[in-house]
Amino acid sequence: MQAVTHADPLVVAGVELRSRLFLGTGKYASDEAMLGALEASGCELVTVALRRLDLDDPKKKTILDVIDWRRYRILPNTAGCRTAEEAIRIARLARSMGLSDWVKLEVIPDPRYLFPDPEETLKAARVLISEGFKVLPYINADPVLARKLEEMGTVTVMPLGSPIGSGQGLQTLEQVRIIVEEARVPVVVDAGIGAPSDAALAMELGADAVLVNTAVALAGDPVLMAQAIR
Repeated sequence: MQAVTHADPLVVAGVELRSRLFLGTGKYASDEAMLGALEASGCELVTVALRRLDLDDPKKKTILDVIDWRRYRILPNTAGCRTAEEAIRIARLARSMGLSDWVKLEVIPDPRYLFPDPEETLKAARVLISEGFKVLPYINADPVLARKLEEMGTVTVMPLGSPIGSGQGLQTLEQVRIIVEEARVPVVVDAGIGAPSDAALAMELGADAVLVNTAVALAGDPVLMAQAIR
């Protein structure tokens, strides 16, 4: 049984997506493994961390040269940014490169547990929205923060299920349930999804989509894991 299937398309910022699974592109053993997982997942939206790309050498291939842009919508993210200013700069860089005016906003000063900074996230979101970006913010599972961001104009809210890369599943189940109940924009559960059952639980709670990276990328067989979560 597939975990993230849904009869109706998901609409984000006026764009219809048939798949409710967003996939990250980091941590794979090879580009081939990543591409196989993307294919198997049926996803349409993939996140790319610009700070982890070597953009100084134009002759050097990056993940942006490998992914089929006609098939997948690229969602630049600001992973690795510790302040609002850094995140704003990366988002502007992505747009100047012709990638997208969509941005997955991550502001994470905590290198150990990778919890996002709510104040810096709000600060960055305010600036980026004023500049016309479609902001998809990664946040702690805080219903008050989610409401503030939605009222500010973000096109989704993306509460964590548990710490990034932990695979601990939905440790924030009750908070996510409240966010889903109150939100008027799509809710994407992001981080901590460790198994297809975690993704299924998020959808049962009423989340509109899930974003998965580590559970697929570091699986013994990324293709099989992507198929299982699909």
